[in-house]
Amino acid sequence: MAVSAAARHTLADKLNHLFQVVVPSGRGVYGNEEVAQKITEAGVPISSSYIWLLRKGQRDNPTMRHLEGLAKFFGVPPAYFFDDEVTGQVDKQLELLHAMQDSRVRSLALRAEGLSAASLDALLALVHEVRRMNELPPKGE
Repeated sequence: MAVSAAARHTLADKLNHLFQVVVPSGRGVYGNEEVAQKITEAGVPISSSYIWLLRKGQRDNPTMRHLEGLAKFFGVPPAYFFDDEVTGQVDKQLELLHAMQDSRVRSLALRAEGLSAASLDALLALVHEVRRMNELPPKGE
């Protein structure tokens, strides 16, 4: 079960969340080694073992340079790691991007374009009801 944005307070939780949701199209999640290599290539030396320690919560006070390197790699602002309000805002955007990777979600969104406000409200009510029938939590509220 995923940790909610409100409960995601530790650096390790936030970093692990990024590893889970920032996934390259058509393949699995990034590994520590790949992330370390890309950040180092961008001019910020960091080891995969240090990233592992951060993800396990065994290190929790990285340099600002490391936070900036991690943030740049994952496409988030550095404040993501230390400002819970920024974390919440970014997580909402990441959730939308993650959902849009599903071609069926994109197809549904594209087909909804141009519908009247009343039609969009009816479609939204239908989606809420289907989510409830599937025992899924409400989304996007």
